[in-house]
Amino acid sequence: MARPKVAVIGAGNVGATTAQRIAESGLADVVLTDIVPGMPQGKALDLFEAAPLVGSPARIEGANNLEIIAGARVVVITAGLPRKPGMTREELLHSNADIVGPIADAVAARAPAATVIVVSNPLDVMAQLTLRRTRFEPRRVVGMAGVLDAARFACFIAQELALAPTDVRAMVLGGHGDAMVPLPRFSSVSGIPITELLSAERIAALVERTRKGGGEIVNLLKTGSAYYAPAAAVSAMVACILRDEKRILPCAAYLEGQYGVRGVYCGVPVKLGEGGVEEIIELPLTAEELSALRDSAETVRAGVRELGLE
Repeated sequence: MARPKVAVIGAGNVGATTAQRIAESGLADVVLTDIVPGMPQGKALDLFEAAPLVGSPARIEGANNLEIIAGARVVVITAGLPRKPGMTREELLHSNADIVGPIADAVAARAPAATVIVVSNPLDVMAQLTLRRTRFEPRRVVGMAGVLDAARFACFIAQELALAPTDVRAMVLGGHGDAMVPLPRFSSVSGIPITELLSAERIAALVERTRKGGGEIVNLLKTGSAYYAPAAAVSAMVACILRDEKRILPCAAYLEGQYGVRGVYCGVPVKLGEGGVEEIIELPLTAEELSALRDSAETVRAGVRELGLE
């Protein structure tokens, strides 16, 4: 049986590392594309030459055109300008819209059956732009936001408690970035709510660090942004779709009335499977949590309006 095909658009650090994780898992064949001459071809060849060493049967190919994405089962969009120190995601809005919009057009034309995972920033708005330009069903365009943010929150919790990160399950809602809404009540260690293990003061500190998690790495690296954890988050989402795992993960999904929010992408728990976003889970939020989520959605909506996508 032929392996499915995953197209990764954008061969920078996030895209190339995503391609590596998917190819080395043997989950799918991968095509990697970028506008920089020779870069996706070189990275793809380098990754393919590792196949005998890591035991992967997957093939990986690079190109400088979008024709190569034809027939992809999943398309991952990472292309866009990088975030620099001191730069907000909103400052990337128009520049990255000019990049992502034509890519979405190409996806609609060449991979009309694909599920699209959007990674480009500002992520929630770029997901909405992709939805508009592809005219796909909302379930087939999903943003990688909460999976990464929840992983960061889980790591900080594990570090605070000196426990294995694998025992921690964290939940984060809302927009990607400063407007995210971490949910300590729905975060636990081996089923024990962290509210039973940590003081309100320490939880608040971890929540704030999670909100600033991407910026913390940008400030440390000076000349780049995070890519190992984002690539791992994307790879987990690709696996959910290709293997029809139906895991409950926090992702940026198009809301059509859930949580009292309509017509905008926002991070919420979803059941992710072969059909993409197969269900949006509505958690019983407190009034304060619901207000924070709706405020986060309005932050995304401001970017949507800026691009004229409403």
